[in-house]
Amino acid sequence: MDFFNPFYLQNGTPRQRRASEVLRQTGILSILAAYTPVLAGTVPLDIDTEDSDLDIVCWYRTASDFENIVMENFAKRDNFSINRSQVNGQDTVIASFRSEEFTIEIFGQDRPVQEQEAVRHMLIEHSIIQEQGDAFKLKIRELKKKGLKTEPAFALLLGLDGDPYQALLQYGNCGGK
Repeated sequence: MDFFNPFYLQNGTPRQRRASEVLRQTGILSILAAYTPVLAGTVPLDIDTEDSDLDIVCWYRTASDFENIVMENFAKRDNFSINRSQVNGQDTVIASFRSEEFTIEIFGQDRPVQEQEAVRHMLIEHSIIQEQGDAFKLKIRELKKKGLKTEPAFALLLGLDGDPYQALLQYGNCGGK
Protein backbone atom coordinates (compact mmCIF):
# COMPACT_ATOMS: atom_id res chain seq x y z
CA MET A 1 0.00 0.00 0.00
CA ASP A 2 1.30 3.44 -0.92
CA PHE A 3 0.46 5.68 2.03
CA PHE A 4 2.12 8.60 0.24
CA ASN A 5 -0.63 8.61 -2.39
CA PRO A 6 -4.02 9.19 -0.71
CA PHE A 7 -6.03 7.71 -3.57
CA TYR A 8 -6.03 4.33 -1.77
CA LEU A 9 -8.62 5.81 0.61
CA GLN A 10 -11.20 5.98 -2.18
CA ASN A 11 -11.24 2.18 -2.41
CA GLY A 12 -10.91 1.50 1.31
CA THR A 13 -13.27 0.91 4.18
CA PRO A 14 -16.39 3.09 4.51
CA ARG A 15 -14.57 5.27 7.06
CA GLN A 16 -11.52 5.60 4.80
CA ARG A 17 -13.77 6.60 1.90
CA ARG A 18 -15.46 9.16 4.16
CA ALA A 19 -12.05 10.50 5.24
CA SER A 20 -11.10 10.81 1.59
CA GLU A 21 -14.25 12.84 0.93
CA VAL A 22 -13.63 15.16 3.91
CA LEU A 23 -10.01 15.70 2.82
CA ARG A 24 -11.23 16.50 -0.69
CA GLN A 25 -13.90 18.89 0.59
CA THR A 26 -11.42 20.80 2.77
CA GLY A 27 -8.83 20.88 -0.01
CA ILE A 28 -6.21 20.32 2.65
CA LEU A 29 -3.92 18.02 0.66
CA SER A 30 -3.90 20.41 -2.30
CA ILE A 31 -3.43 23.49 -0.13
CA LEU A 32 -0.52 21.85 1.69
CA ALA A 33 0.93 20.09 -1.37
CA ALA A 34 4.20 22.04 -1.16
CA TYR A 35 4.71 20.52 2.31
CA THR A 36 4.43 16.86 1.15
CA PRO A 37 1.37 16.09 3.30
CA VAL A 38 0.81 12.48 4.34
CA LEU A 39 -2.25 11.15 6.14
CA ALA A 40 -0.84 9.16 9.04
CA GLY A 41 -2.37 7.42 12.03
CA THR A 42 -5.11 4.91 12.52
CA VAL A 43 -7.53 5.67 9.68
CA PRO A 44 -5.10 4.58 6.95
CA LEU A 45 -4.44 1.36 8.89
CA ASP A 46 -8.14 0.61 9.50
CA ILE A 47 -7.59 0.48 13.27
CA ASP A 48 -9.45 3.70 13.98
CA THR A 49 -12.28 4.25 16.39
CA GLU A 50 -15.18 6.72 16.14
CA ASP A 51 -13.04 9.35 17.90
CA SER A 52 -9.96 8.95 15.70
CA ASP A 53 -8.74 12.09 14.00
CA LEU A 54 -7.10 12.64 10.64
CA ASP A 55 -3.40 13.36 11.16
CA ILE A 56 -1.76 15.25 8.31
CA VAL A 57 2.04 15.16 8.63
CA CYS A 58 3.95 17.88 6.74
CA TRP A 59 7.53 18.95 6.05
CA TYR A 60 8.10 22.69 6.17
CA ARG A 61 11.32 24.63 5.58
CA THR A 62 10.20 27.72 7.48
CA ALA A 63 7.80 27.42 10.40
CA SER A 64 6.39 30.93 10.04
CA ASP A 65 5.59 30.44 6.33
CA PHE A 66 3.90 27.13 7.13
CA GLU A 67 1.92 28.72 9.98
CA ASN A 68 0.79 31.52 7.68
CA ILE A 69 -0.47 29.10 5.01
CA VAL A 70 -2.32 27.06 7.63
CA MET A 71 -3.86 30.15 9.23
CA GLU A 72 -4.86 31.72 5.89
CA ASN A 73 -6.68 28.57 4.83
CA PHE A 74 -8.07 26.99 7.99
CA ALA A 75 -8.33 29.61 10.77
CA LYS A 76 -12.06 30.09 10.16
CA ARG A 77 -12.81 26.39 10.56
CA ASP A 78 -14.62 25.07 13.62
CA ASN A 79 -12.47 24.66 16.73
CA PHE A 80 -9.32 25.94 14.99
CA SER A 81 -6.16 26.13 17.06
CA ILE A 82 -2.48 26.43 16.24
CA ASN A 83 0.67 26.41 18.32
CA ARG A 84 4.38 25.83 18.18
CA SER A 85 6.14 23.43 20.48
CA GLN A 86 9.03 21.01 20.74
CA VAL A 87 8.27 17.40 19.87
CA ASN A 88 11.13 14.93 20.17
CA GLY A 89 13.55 17.86 20.14
CA GLN A 90 12.11 19.25 16.91
CA ASP A 91 10.42 22.61 16.40
CA THR A 92 6.86 21.68 15.54
CA VAL A 93 3.75 23.46 14.34
CA ILE A 94 0.50 21.76 15.32
CA ALA A 95 -2.86 23.00 14.12
CA SER A 96 -6.26 21.40 14.38
CA PHE A 97 -9.83 22.04 13.37
CA ARG A 98 -13.09 20.20 12.98
CA SER A 99 -14.58 19.26 9.62
CA GLU A 100 -17.71 17.15 9.49
CA GLU A 101 -17.24 14.21 11.89
CA PHE A 102 -13.45 14.42 11.95
CA THR A 103 -10.94 16.47 13.86
CA ILE A 104 -8.10 17.19 11.47
CA GLU A 105 -4.67 17.70 12.98
CA ILE A 106 -1.90 19.25 10.91
CA PHE A 107 1.55 18.40 12.22
CA GLY A 108 4.56 20.08 10.62
CA GLN A 109 8.30 19.81 11.21
CA ASP A 110 11.44 20.81 9.33
CA ARG A 111 12.30 17.27 8.29
CA PRO A 112 11.01 14.92 5.60
CA VAL A 113 7.73 13.24 6.45
CA GLN A 114 9.34 9.80 6.03
CA GLU A 115 11.63 10.63 8.96
CA GLN A 116 8.88 11.88 11.26
CA GLU A 117 7.74 9.52 14.00
CA ALA A 118 4.06 9.51 13.05
CA VAL A 119 4.82 8.22 9.56
CA ARG A 120 7.51 5.82 10.78
CA HIS A 121 5.12 4.39 13.38
CA MET A 122 2.38 3.98 10.77
CA LEU A 123 4.66 2.10 8.37
CA ILE A 124 5.92 -0.19 11.14
CA GLU A 125 2.38 -0.80 12.38
CA HIS A 126 1.23 -1.59 8.85
CA SER A 127 4.01 -4.16 8.52
CA ILE A 128 3.07 -5.73 11.86
CA ILE A 129 -0.61 -5.91 10.89
CA GLN A 130 0.35 -7.58 7.60
CA GLU A 131 2.39 -10.17 9.51
CA GLN A 132 -0.07 -10.72 12.36
CA GLY A 133 -3.36 -10.62 10.45
CA ASP A 134 -6.92 -9.51 11.10
CA ALA A 135 -7.20 -11.00 14.60
CA PHE A 136 -4.32 -8.80 15.73
CA LYS A 137 -5.96 -5.77 14.13
CA LEU A 138 -9.18 -6.50 16.02
CA LYS A 139 -7.26 -6.75 19.31
CA ILE A 140 -5.63 -3.36 18.63
CA ARG A 141 -9.04 -1.82 17.94
CA GLU A 142 -10.47 -3.30 21.15
CA LEU A 143 -7.59 -1.94 23.24
CA LYS A 144 -8.08 1.47 21.62
CA LYS A 145 -11.79 1.40 22.44
CA LYS A 146 -10.77 0.78 26.06
CA GLY A 147 -8.73 4.00 25.99
CA LEU A 148 -5.23 2.82 25.09
CA LYS A 149 -3.31 4.86 22.53
CA THR A 150 -2.13 3.09 19.38
CA GLU A 151 1.57 2.63 20.12
CA PRO A 152 0.99 1.40 23.70
CA ALA A 153 -1.58 -1.08 22.33
CA PHE A 154 0.95 -2.45 19.84
CA ALA A 155 3.66 -2.60 22.51
CA LEU A 156 1.34 -4.48 24.87
CA LEU A 157 0.35 -7.09 22.30
CA LEU A 158 3.94 -7.51 21.11
CA GLY A 159 5.35 -7.69 24.64
CA LEU A 160 7.63 -4.68 24.15
CA ASP A 161 9.15 -3.10 27.24
CA GLY A 162 9.89 0.55 28.01
CA ASP A 163 8.57 3.61 26.23
CA PRO A 164 6.09 2.16 23.71
CA TYR A 165 6.82 4.87 21.12
CA GLN A 166 10.56 4.21 21.14
CA ALA A 167 10.12 0.46 21.54
CA LEU A 168 7.97 0.32 18.42
CA LEU A 169 10.58 2.25 16.42
CA GLN A 170 13.29 -0.12 17.67
CA TYR A 171 11.09 -3.11 16.83
CA GLY A 172 10.71 -1.78 13.28
CA ASN A 173 14.43 -1.07 12.95
CA CYS A 174 15.24 -4.63 13.96
CA GLY A 175 12.80 -6.17 11.50
CA GLY A 176 10.36 -7.21 14.21
CA LYS A 177 12.85 -8.89 16.55
